[in-house]
Amino acid sequence: MWFGPMGTALRWRNRAPLPSLRFFSQLHSRSSFGIAFDIDGVILRGRVPIGGSPRALRRMYRDSGELKFPFLFLTNGGGIPESIRASELSELLGVKILPSQVVQGHSPFKNLLKRFENELIIALGKGEPALVMSEYGFKKVLSLDEYASYFKNIDPVSQYKNWTTEKIFYREGNSKDLLPRYDVLSDSVKAAFVVSDPVDWGRDIQVLCDVLRSGGLPGQGSGPQPPLYFAADDLEYQAAFPSERLGMGAFRIALESIFNRIHHNGLEYTSFGKPSPFVFRNAEAILRLLQPSCHDGYFMDKGNKGTNSFKTLYMIGDNPLVDIRGAVQAGHPWFSILTRTGVFKGKENHAKFPADLVVDTVEEAVDYILKKECSS
Repeated sequence: MWFGPMGTALRWRNRAPLPSLRFFSQLHSRSSFGIAFDIDGVILRGRVPIGGSPRALRRMYRDSGELKFPFLFLTNGGGIPESIRASELSELLGVKILPSQVVQGHSPFKNLLKRFENELIIALGKGEPALVMSEYGFKKVLSLDEYASYFKNIDPVSQYKNWTTEKIFYREGNSKDLLPRYDVLSDSVKAAFVVSDPVDWGRDIQVLCDVLRSGGLPGQGSGPQPPLYFAADDLEYQAAFPSERLGMGAFRIALESIFNRIHHNGLEYTSFGKPSPFVFRNAEAILRLLQPSCHDGYFMDKGNKGTNSFKTLYMIGDNPLVDIRGAVQAGHPWFSILTRTGVFKGKENHAKFPADLVVDTVEEAVDYILKKECSS
């Protein structure tokens, strides 16, 4: 777990979603290693596979289509449910990806369900942030788009924007009047979640400042700041454009800078995503569930209290400050591999956060791993 300057400490239980056991039931030998793949800049650039990623991933399966070695995708991206992302990856890469193999930046938000399940919360970012939170079980969640639409003039330049947000209403009893789903004009927001990269930075910063410094109800004076959570803190990431794009970390810096200038207390927030050690511990727990023999107990280490341990876990990423730094901080059994297909393009290793291995592509990384692990 890591925090902003005045972040509130939270403790988490390493709980991972169970994979489809039927899919793995015919795997015959326990793997002593596992792999975590970053997506943007390693597997895909935009929606285009790069670095021989389809060929590399096919080597993780048997000819029958059953998984041969445990692996997952560990990304700070998101904005759509893990089930939809798994389907998209399956189509783009030509292999069967399960939702349990997709760990996104906002995946840990589900651990906050007990605290905010029946509270009004707002979610923002590209994609379907409210749908993501609803699928995690949150009962009263609104996208910031919808929430802002109920407050007239909250965005002073909205008339210059060529897109609109549809309000979602419901009918109360036999009334002909259409009403918002929640009483947003009197019910204060209990938490704000930045699920994915925000689209309308100006509007989003304005509304978040209104919500956070008012105690959860814009235009109603001041009050204690509601909790604020970021799914990740990447300053930059590799997308389809040749040079890096500003990420959620850049948005957080902009919000924090403005909030701290207009409010007497500094912004309090909690950030998730790589390079947080929690993310790597959680990935290890999920990879254990993907191990071929993790349910028969035969290969369990006697001194490990019933859990299967890995000899090596490989993190394949393109961002030294996020992927490599995170693997190094996580320590044993993580082994970091840096590709040159994304943020990092240097000839030599990264100076500040050097990887254990530098390769040109993910296909080269997988080739190295399988030669090392499968040679007898």
